[in-house]
Amino acid sequence: MVTRARPFTQSERGTAESLWCERPEWADLRPADALLSGRGRLVVVAAHPDDETLATGGLMAIAARAGLEVTVVLLSDGEASHPGSPTVSSGDLATLRVAESRAALARLAPSATLERLGLPDSRLAACTAEIVTGLVDVVGERGGDTVVVAPWRHDGHADHDAAGWAAGVACRRTDAVLWEYPLWLWHWCEPERAPWGDLHALTLDADVQATKQEAVALHRTQVAPVSDEPGDEAVLHEDMLAHFARPFEVFLRLDLPTDDSLDELHDSSSDPWQVRTSWYEQRKRDVTLAALPHERYGRALEVGGSVGALAEDLATRCDRLVVVDESGAAVEAARSSLRGLDHVEVVLGSVPEDWPDGPFDLVVVSEVGYFLSPARLGRLVTRVDTSLTDDGALVLCHWRHPVRGWPLDGLRVHELWTRTSALPVVATHLERDFRLDVMSRSSAHRAGSP
Repeated sequence: MVTRARPFTQSERGTAESLWCERPEWADLRPADALLSGRGRLVVVAAHPDDETLATGGLMAIAARAGLEVTVVLLSDGEASHPGSPTVSSGDLATLRVAESRAALARLAPSATLERLGLPDSRLAACTAEIVTGLVDVVGERGGDTVVVAPWRHDGHADHDAAGWAAGVACRRTDAVLWEYPLWLWHWCEPERAPWGDLHALTLDADVQATKQEAVALHRTQVAPVSDEPGDEAVLHEDMLAHFARPFEVFLRLDLPTDDSLDELHDSSSDPWQVRTSWYEQRKRDVTLAALPHERYGRALEVGGSVGALAEDLATRCDRLVVVDESGAAVEAARSSLRGLDHVEVVLGSVPEDWPDGPFDLVVVSEVGYFLSPARLGRLVTRVDTSLTDDGALVLCHWRHPVRGWPLDGLRVHELWTRTSALPVVATHLERDFRLDVMSRSSAHRAGSP
């Protein structure tokens, strides 16, 4: 990670820009020309209107000319750029800045769409959950065909950092590719402290450069004074703009951040889904146990055990039970509630990556499928298919109502699973709140299905 340096002073800005321009490292940047390779959609995340044009205007123009679908997501409307303005209110400024982004986008990528989340400018760090949810909604199940570009998560501006981190979590949940772009790096970082080894350059031809500069000029509230009054000065000074007039744009390709949301949920509550007190949860467990085709199972696996309530019931029907969950807090809670059951093992791991050694006579996947990206769900289906014994059974059970923040809901999980699994469905229980499917290749299960 780059080490923070103090911002350049007004008197140092011109000198700083010349230092940046003279750096020999520019010649050795790895190319980013394959940034869009194999993808049909580009989603650009901007903390404020103008971020997208400054840092990715050339990329958007290239993508549009290549026939890609381009979407810009404005997290805020940029209402805080002139907090001391005596001539324009924050509401009017927001209207102006969004209109400027629309005009610039029309110049760069005429068929592109613009989405607004309307979150508070300068306070995005408190809105990361809303950002993740909004971006997941935009990407949806099309992550495999989508490149997301977002502010660098270590850019040094709180809004940019939050936007980059949230975009990374959204990409993890949707399977989209993430590239990040620096903005404030040029403002505060001395060149020798820059993360040169992580930077990639996307070359812009002369026509794309010219189009980008026309688009930048359309952000009039930022590149020129709003008025001659104190507090209405231009936000983007000439030396800052010079960084975005280069014949290339700069991006970083980093590992995605960890998604700790479920761990944080279990840390915040000893029973986040009220599994021990909710009648819905108690009844659903009873239905799950009643749906098991055999009276007893040799070795079973529960995927996503949470605090261990279902595992406690499953343990009465199994000689050996493995419970796996990726939340450390959930694992500790489950181990505590299952203490004394020597035939139950609770392990920390992410599925399908950290798959316990099989085979298994029973696998239960309950209320966890929608917390996986579509690609991870597909890999889980394959893991289960290959881990079940010949007469083994899978029980799949999920909430039927909308799920926000992830691309799949419960009904979609069941639709995708039953469509791609080699196991036939031998029994289905469907009601207002949840769906339960039993799947097995065993003819005995089919003959005696509930």
